[in-house]
Amino acid sequence: MDIALPRPAIWKERPDAIRSLENWLLCWILLPNIGYWLLWIVGGPPRPTAIIGTGVLGLVASRAPFAVKFALFLIAMVFSALNFIAALFNLSIGSLVHSLRFAAELSPSASVEYMVCGAAVLATAVAAWFLLRRSTALIEPRRWVIAACLILLAASFDVAMSGGNRGSYKRTPDPDAPFTSATDRSGLAGFATGDRHVVMVMVEAMGQPIDPRVRARLVDIWARPEVRERYEVLTGETLFYGSTTNGEMRELCGRWAEYDEVLERRDPGCLPAQLAARGYHSQAWHSFNGRFFDRTQWYPNVGFAEMRFAPELLQAGAGQCPGVFPGACDRDIPRQIGETLRKAHDPQFIYWLTVNSHLPVVSSETLQTEHCETFDTQLDSEFPMTCRLMQLFDQSGRALAREITAADFPATDILIVGDHIPPFFDRHHRNQFEPDRVPWVLLRPRGHSAHPRIAALR
Repeated sequence: MDIALPRPAIWKERPDAIRSLENWLLCWILLPNIGYWLLWIVGGPPRPTAIIGTGVLGLVASRAPFAVKFALFLIAMVFSALNFIAALFNLSIGSLVHSLRFAAELSPSASVEYMVCGAAVLATAVAAWFLLRRSTALIEPRRWVIAACLILLAASFDVAMSGGNRGSYKRTPDPDAPFTSATDRSGLAGFATGDRHVVMVMVEAMGQPIDPRVRARLVDIWARPEVRERYEVLTGETLFYGSTTNGEMRELCGRWAEYDEVLERRDPGCLPAQLAARGYHSQAWHSFNGRFFDRTQWYPNVGFAEMRFAPELLQAGAGQCPGVFPGACDRDIPRQIGETLRKAHDPQFIYWLTVNSHLPVVSSETLQTEHCETFDTQLDSEFPMTCRLMQLFDQSGRALAREITAADFPATDILIVGDHIPPFFDRHHRNQFEPDRVPWVLLRPRGHSAHPRIAALR
């Protein structure tokens, strides 16, 4: 039934069919999309699928009772939110829904942005509770045509307004897309002859900066002067598609793929399995919970014989770092890697996936991101979120440099590579990174000498 709200006289004179069409437009075009459209000011992915899907549900429910309309509206809201988040983080809807099982392990309250968005969603649902009680019936066939045209117009306008950045959202490879990876380009697999350890560090949200100054600063984070004295440094970039798990499949298994390909079956062609066949003890380390994206299940299938996740890393002495993805502090992991390699009697392959730089990076005393001006005054002034991101990279890079330049650190080839572009929401920050590629840095001990302990075993 309609809510008896006071209306101006001119409004009361309008035909019921016109008022119903206007109510329909308000409830199924404007209300579910206005929050996203306001974000055009700063950025965001295109949403034509969500707009059209919501509009179609509105057409189906135009004559339905309030309870049905409200239920379908909530379904449309959930789909729109999932579609938006998936596009922002380069995830498939299926992967995102699958990961929601572990939502209790996340801390969205650590981010002001997430709290604001949550409040906006709640306000939209409350508004729908009242507005959907009005008549939205499309009485005449021409009203349906008008509504359908408005849906298509809204979707087209959304693409036009937000399409400038669409190349960096939900990137999926074409069937004939040439494959490229840091593992291949650096020649890492060929270096693994058993006389040196191998370490691969996949850095969360480490994209390729466009600004030459920032790009050089990023390389210097991993290849500091003391590192260059002991290691040969090779740098490059590689294409990326998808999210972190796609990046893992790219570097570990040498193909554009989703991790579900190895969820139920072993793949002896993946790098950890190849190195295990050469006598390496292959280990996977991750600073977050291993159940997230089923890593405890598929890591063994690509050849990892040992796994260490946040609980094990925390127990071994790493600190706990906050964020939307709380986990072990990345800056504490290189010390544990060094201890493991020093004690090893067989060649080791350690793959470490970081987590603290997962966006949004919060300003935190524990994370040591409160005063980014001390790291880079210009970057903090112009791009504060990028500054905090780089500051976390710097913490890990400093800790890694301290470890790998120690006199007793065994000979080790080290590849550092990003997984995907930093998924900044706003175009101001997102446009500072290449939309389709990530950097990598290879560190090789000068002289290519084998560690005495490993050489003696050959």
